[in-house]
Amino acid sequence: MGAVATGADDSGTTGQFCLLLAQTRALAGLTQEELAHAAGISLRAIGDMERGRTRGPQRRTVQALATALGLDRAGAAALEQAAQSGRPRRTPQAPAPAPAPAPAASPAASPAADSGDGTARSTPAVPSALALPRDIADFTARDDALAELRAQTQEPAPAHSRVALVCGHPGLGKTAFALHAAHTLAHQFPDGQLSLDLMGMAPAPLSPREALAQLLRALGVPDSTVPADTQERAGLYRSLLRDRRIVLVLDNAADEAQVRPLLPGSGPTLTVITSRHTLPGLESVHRLPLRVLTPVEATTLLSRIAGPERTGAEPDATTELARLCGHLPLALRIAGQRLAARPQQRVSQLVRQLIAEDDRLDTLQAGDLRIRAAFALSYEKLPARTQLLLRRCSLTAGPDFTASAAAAYSGLTLRQTERHLEELTDAGLLQPAAAPERHRLHDLLRLYAGERLAAEEDPADTAAARERTGSWMLARATAAGLRFSPESEQNPGGVPAHPDPDPATAPVTLADAGRWLEEEHPEWLAALHHAHATGRHQQVVDTAEAMHWFSDTLLHWDVWVQVFGLSAQSARALGDRPAEAVHLNYLAWAHLTCLHEYQQGLDLGREALELARGIQDGQQEAWALTYCGSALRGLRRYQEAIESYQWAATVFTTLGTPTGQLGRLVAARLAGTCLRESGQAEAALEAHRRVLAGCLPGAGPLPSRASHLMSGFAAHELGLDQAALLQWSEAEQVYRQALTHFEAASRPDSMTRTLTELGTALAELNRAGEARSTLQEALTALAAPTASGSRETRRRIRAQLTALREPDAEAVLLPMDTPTVPPGPGPGTVVH
Repeated sequence: MGAVATGADDSGTTGQFCLLLAQTRALAGLTQEELAHAAGISLRAIGDMERGRTRGPQRRTVQALATALGLDRAGAAALEQAAQSGRPRRTPQAPAPAPAPAPAASPAASPAADSGDGTARSTPAVPSALALPRDIADFTARDDALAELRAQTQEPAPAHSRVALVCGHPGLGKTAFALHAAHTLAHQFPDGQLSLDLMGMAPAPLSPREALAQLLRALGVPDSTVPADTQERAGLYRSLLRDRRIVLVLDNAADEAQVRPLLPGSGPTLTVITSRHTLPGLESVHRLPLRVLTPVEATTLLSRIAGPERTGAEPDATTELARLCGHLPLALRIAGQRLAARPQQRVSQLVRQLIAEDDRLDTLQAGDLRIRAAFALSYEKLPARTQLLLRRCSLTAGPDFTASAAAAYSGLTLRQTERHLEELTDAGLLQPAAAPERHRLHDLLRLYAGERLAAEEDPADTAAARERTGSWMLARATAAGLRFSPESEQNPGGVPAHPDPDPATAPVTLADAGRWLEEEHPEWLAALHHAHATGRHQQVVDTAEAMHWFSDTLLHWDVWVQVFGLSAQSARALGDRPAEAVHLNYLAWAHLTCLHEYQQGLDLGREALELARGIQDGQQEAWALTYCGSALRGLRRYQEAIESYQWAATVFTTLGTPTGQLGRLVAARLAGTCLRESGQAEAALEAHRRVLAGCLPGAGPLPSRASHLMSGFAAHELGLDQAALLQWSEAEQVYRQALTHFEAASRPDSMTRTLTELGTALAELNRAGEARSTLQEALTALAAPTASGSRETRRRIRAQLTALREPDAEAVLLPMDTPTVPPGPGPGTVVH
């Protein structure tokens, strides 16, 4: 495709006047306006001459230009000769030769193309060695990025050059997008479209001097007149682009120093740079970071490459294939090309080949397209310590990680790690995660980093790094978990039994400790599995024991089934029967409360009960009876559940300890809940009133937070009792009391459940405005990422809001725990 119109004829001189004039003006340091004023020629005429519309100006005009440019005799003669070669020649008429085939050029560079100022170009563009490569017919997605780029072209006379940087990690299709955009926007740039590979990933990237030479030649400057000096080349290049509408793709940029001399100084040209690096030092550019495709976009791309019949016949396998490719365009293209080249292969067969992580990068190659090679180019450019950090990042367990975790795995200091993480981010090998101060490796990059780890490091060093980090994670998890125990609350300034391994970076507040445990749970959970697998059973038991109070704050986590399953097994491996009884009870609680697996909870509770009675451990016997009661309640065996709760309360009473007092109140509250759910609401009301009286702060030996928590649960249940009896005013009062206690105990999940019930009560009291506000508050809280409310709760709230907005609509105004929905322990039912 042509870049500019020079009007060169067979002699090689016709049309060179425009280039010679532009080059000479640039060397003289004059703008078009300044030259027009000095020569006494209109600005439009100067523009027409430099664009090639006026190829052979008259001798008087050339002389005026030579004088204004300060040319000597030889220079003026050269300018006149170039002008003369472009003037029409009077020759005898001869039969017109047959038209020769025209060289291929883009529609934007054709003879009738719009020049950008409303006039039509009269000469075709010269074919260029830097013509755009072909667009990809099956290009998919990136509509938002293309819209951003198109918006950059809307200003007709921009004060500054328009530069966009398309960046991101290997395999995102940056070059394909840039070329697709250049083809799409070509009609807006009639002076041409150019693409130059800067070879940024090569051992010796293209130098700015050589890049400028290639660009000047593409713009029509003869080799003999290309300046030798880099700065002079850059000045001539900027001058030639000042008034031209060109779209220029600078592909595969290495760094800022390589790109800066290639950027136009001003004018309507659009420059699109692609780079794996973010080039943070590049000024005044519009950055377009590309991301992986969405699942729908990924399957669409596979369909376009492999054929809709293939993918449509196996939609589930196609979705899984897209996932295994990490929704990465290059990997998707390789997978699609493999299918296209193997018409008999089913999509599901390729999926089976990719499932094995050890072979996935080997499978993701088609011809000269190789995903591993794309990653290797970036990896080999990294400094040695940054390579080390990337390799060790493959050891992290979660989808994202912090600098602290990376430092632990790498053995580098935190400051060193942060610096190298920035280098990896700038190189496009690491992405910021959604949460602040967390980083993410693409799944395929993680596999590649793991390959490099296995190939370049001693397995003993890797094992030591994993062991060191795992011990550090479990030590911090233990220290953070113990912050939630009643003993810690009663003695906040005391020396902790398990100090944090790094006090300088330890969580400061209770909320900080909870946040760390939640965000880092993939790391400490992986460390717990590793400790169990390597026989460090006491460490597993100690960590799980430290967690059990914190577990009450995240009741929706199925993580607890893993935690307490491992600790129960480790206690058994140690031969520690008392610890085994404790952790079997914890495991029963997890199955009941987190997974609502009532039969499994009942089996574990009975196993713990038998073990506790065998070793005469009254406390664990009472908790086992409580969990058996909750399992029976979930199975709707209410009378058996009430009997189990009542027996548990009796055993708790005999203990004479604060834990016994807490357990008795829990068992009595749950027995009252069973009474209501079995149709005995008045009996439940009396039972919960007695429980609430015993829970209130100051009423017993419970620590403040535990008292508020238990009071909140009891008041919530009391509100449900009164709602079942249609005592809506009384229900409103105790729901508000419950909210006060839950707020004091820092339990937002329980507050959300109570807000839902309060909204119901307010609606029944015909206070629609307050009800809508309360229910909307609950719905907003449920939208939080860590919210534990069920889909049924959200559906119920939306139904109530609809009924409040449309009075004729059928409302669903039922208390949360009435027998019309499957009963279960639910959040906050059992404190252990």
